Amino acid sequence: MQTVETLNEGLKRGYRLTIAAKEIDAKIDQELKTIAPQVRMPGFRPGKVPANLVRKMHGPRLEAQALETAIQEGVQKLLVDNKIRPAMQPSVRLEQDHESGKDAVVEVEVETLPDVPEASVDGLKLERLQVEPTDAMIDEAVARMAEGQKSFDPAPKGRKAEKGDLLMIDFEGKVDGEPFEGGKGENMSIELGSGRLIPGFEDQLIGAKANDQRTVNVSFPEDYPVDYLKGKAATFDVTVNEVQVARESKADDAFAKSMGLESLEQLRGLLKGQVEQELNGLTRTHMKRQLLDQLASAHDFPVPQTMVEAEFDQIWKQLEHEASHEADPEAARAEMEAERDDYRRIAERRVRLGLLLSEIGQKNGVEVSNQEMNALIMQAAQQYRPEDRQRFVEYVRQEPMAAAQLRAPLYEDKVVDFIFSKAEITDRSVTREELEAAIEAEEGHVHGPGCGHDHDHDHKPAKKPAAKKKADKAEAAPAEDKPAKKPAAKKAKADDAPAAEAAAKPKKAAKKKAD
Repeated sequence: MQTVETLNEGLKRGYRLTIAAKEIDAKIDQELKTIAPQVRMPGFRPGKVPANLVRKMHGPRLEAQALETAIQEGVQKLLVDNKIRPAMQPSVRLEQDHESGKDAVVEVEVETLPDVPEASVDGLKLERLQVEPTDAMIDEAVARMAEGQKSFDPAPKGRKAEKGDLLMIDFEGKVDGEPFEGGKGENMSIELGSGRLIPGFEDQLIGAKANDQRTVNVSFPEDYPVDYLKGKAATFDVTVNEVQVARESKADDAFAKSMGLESLEQLRGLLKGQVEQELNGLTRTHMKRQLLDQLASAHDFPVPQTMVEAEFDQIWKQLEHEASHEADPEAARAEMEAERDDYRRIAERRVRLGLLLSEIGQKNGVEVSNQEMNALIMQAAQQYRPEDRQRFVEYVRQEPMAAAQLRAPLYEDKVVDFIFSKAEITDRSVTREELEAAIEAEEGHVHGPGCGHDHDHDHKPAKKPAAKKKADKAEAAPAEDKPAKKPAAKKAKADDAPAAEAAAKPKKAAKKKAD
């Protein structure tokens, strides 16, 4: 095999590989020896079919397999010989005019991982903002729980439905005047004002009374999971069977006992632990962002643009999803477009910090144990149906990239915890509002060399684009016998680094097929 370098710019490398026809032919002969004993042909005893006849029968397939194997081995040898650590899967292209029996000329393009400068984790100074849970916070948590467990009673005859009421409805949906699959349901419950259905569906039932019939006009979102319904206008013929009003929720001993506890005080004690855990999470978020800002401002090195593009695409898809659920999707998308460069800088920052955290973790022996990995796999498997869980477990254990993606968030947390253990931390007591304001002030700001900000001063609250607001409206209309609920959309965190291990071991890029 002959290798000629065709590109050497920054982290980009290009090579032309020439694989001799005799090398490919040798691999065909090797494959022939493997399959010949299994070939059956009239007039020949099993396993005695001449090799030339086997080659004539299976030549094209054998040659294609041999060529693919030769290219894979050639690319792998290229990476090893040139000590290349690919950032993403190399792009491999066979010249279009390749003919059978001729040398194969292959163009390979690859972007390398950079040499990450050694990061010192000594001398970092961080402030830990701590919040003590108050009785008011616990009261609020108890009230939320009571509200979530509320029950309903039949409304007085003739009462018009209001927000907070529960309606029992029959419905049938139509698109272009025709019923669609999953668009019909009977005696389904809808809590008005819950925001769990497609925008406008619940609002059009406010004021309805028992036995009323209404036509609800809505549109399916552009990202609706059923292709033929995406963006479609729909009408739903709705019959209101019953209107129910919420019973007053009381957080008392009786309520606690209905939850299987002995008293309200026991419930408050349990919820105090949850409030403490939530506050500790906010404290950690703030500390982590301080840490990432310091690392970003102290380290500047080139990063693979293929990794940046992959990260940017992930951010952009999330923002597009959230924009589609804004009151004015077009305005949200326009604001996104105006800030596209900012999001690209966020993507580059994430990649750089991911590589840096990975380097710190590797240099200091940070690892995810087999026991921790098994726990991650079993936890992730719970999101699947019982009959599919074992298949998921086997898939993760067989696919290194899937395992790396699952491992990455925990690995990053362990690296961050390691750095925390080396940092000089000062504590300051604040209110929850002050802690949340400190976190909010950091939203959307990309710190780093040349950002033009004095990092010793407090951050001003950054204006957040509409597309980045947490979507709390429904994304789906009635389907599969009930109005579909909307999963909470995750907000794109501008200052969160990508998982460190995922950055070091990125997803494979789509490889171009050999022509």
